[in-house]
Amino acid sequence: MAKQSVLVPVLVFAGLVILLGFGFRLSDPSYLPSQKLGEPLPEFRLPNLLDESQWLTEADFLGEPFLLNVWATWCPSCLAEHDALTSIRQQHGVRIMGINYSDDPIKARRWLQDLGDPYDYHVIDAKGTLAVDLGVYGAPETFVVGADGTILYRHVGVVTEAVFEETLANRLLSAADQL
Repeated sequence: MAKQSVLVPVLVFAGLVILLGFGFRLSDPSYLPSQKLGEPLPEFRLPNLLDESQWLTEADFLGEPFLLNVWATWCPSCLAEHDALTSIRQQHGVRIMGINYSDDPIKARRWLQDLGDPYDYHVIDAKGTLAVDLGVYGAPETFVVGADGTILYRHVGVVTEAVFEETLANRLLSAADQL
């Protein structure tokens, strides 16, 4: 009995070491595998942030590849990436769909008015159901979505000009080449 009580903590510790060792080998810590890669955007019907009487669905975004950005006013990292998203849209003509995640729509509209609006479309995901359906851990997260609505890539964390140029742009170009 005494041998078993010593063996259990040793096995648990060894398991943790193996798990952590695997985690530290990830070459890109902002890349978290997603079960949604290769799948279509989840179906949704959510209000437009700028006109809550208008409802948007996943079908409104199809036709050409785009970035889908999950953001909120309570998220300091979202503020850090806001200027880069604005620049990416202006300089590269990239379509960006914004999902305002578990936020106050009044604060979100004021944010866009004060800081500028990098988004082509905005949806209010007040309850976070769309974010959960996408497998979002928190804001910000950005997805590359193909013209047909297929989720091609997931980036967790702040999008910078460098992240766009080194990672997201290539995936958008590959998606556009498939048209």
